[in-house]
Amino acid sequence: MFPFELLNSEASAANLLQQVRWRDGLYCPRCRSASVIKHGSYREYQRYLCKDCDRTFNPKTGTIFAHAKIGLDKLLFAFYALLRFNTSIRQLDAEIDVSYRSLRRRVEQFARTLDAPAIDLVGPVEIDEVYVTAGLKGRERDQESRSRGLSKRGRGSYVEDKPPVFTLVDRGSGQRYVVPAKSADESTVRLLLADRQQESLTVYTDGFRAYDPLEDDENYQRKAVIHSDGEYVDGDAHVNTCESHASLMRRWLSPHRGVSKDKLTPYLRAFRLRCRILRKPGREALKEIVRTIL
Repeated sequence: MFPFELLNSEASAANLLQQVRWRDGLYCPRCRSASVIKHGSYREYQRYLCKDCDRTFNPKTGTIFAHAKIGLDKLLFAFYALLRFNTSIRQLDAEIDVSYRSLRRRVEQFARTLDAPAIDLVGPVEIDEVYVTAGLKGRERDQESRSRGLSKRGRGSYVEDKPPVFTLVDRGSGQRYVVPAKSADESTVRLLLADRQQESLTVYTDGFRAYDPLEDDENYQRKAVIHSDGEYVDGDAHVNTCESHASLMRRWLSPHRGVSKDKLTPYLRAFRLRCRILRKPGREALKEIVRTIL
């Protein structure tokens, strides 16, 4: 259910931010000192004074919400709707009556705060690649028009505006990773599979030639299904989970009408956060979003 009670005013949103940020105790965001006292207020926000560094702060200090002209309740609504309902920025602009450029800047700033996933494979692992539209969207108008990557047949690359996105599913830990790459080749595959806990990692792939060198490497046990031969499942060998996750990723990118390849990585990190909150109730999902931002 949508957490209306947490976003019905800026005061409610400010209270949520303070609860999540200082759930383990109040401290100064600059010097990390716990020697702080209340020091008046700033609009709907409690202001504090640090006795050690003699500087004031409030719950927004040092976060992406600091100095934002858009109200905190509207920003949290935008982030929640973006992740939960995959709402486009243009639609959010109409819903909360905020300048499109200002909102887009804050959404992109939010996406950049998200950490890159730390890949630690337990195994066995499925790996598959998909190619997405990601050109030069959003560049200055005096530059040449962006090329349309999907007008070309076959596999693409970052230069051709069809960058590959690898999906890894770790059956041992249940983790799923979505990682964009400059090209789909052997070196990229080995780099993605390098962080593993087992000396010999079982890897399930399709028949793409970039995975072929794993056959002769003692560090991997490759089991492949050849789609061109009509083979999609052979016992435990399949990449169906990867393909399912990739289809969700494509749906995530579709409302944004072709993400710029410069911003593809932050948008995919936001997709990973979306997957984490997908089954959580509204209140817990919103708190998870705020915790991730902080």
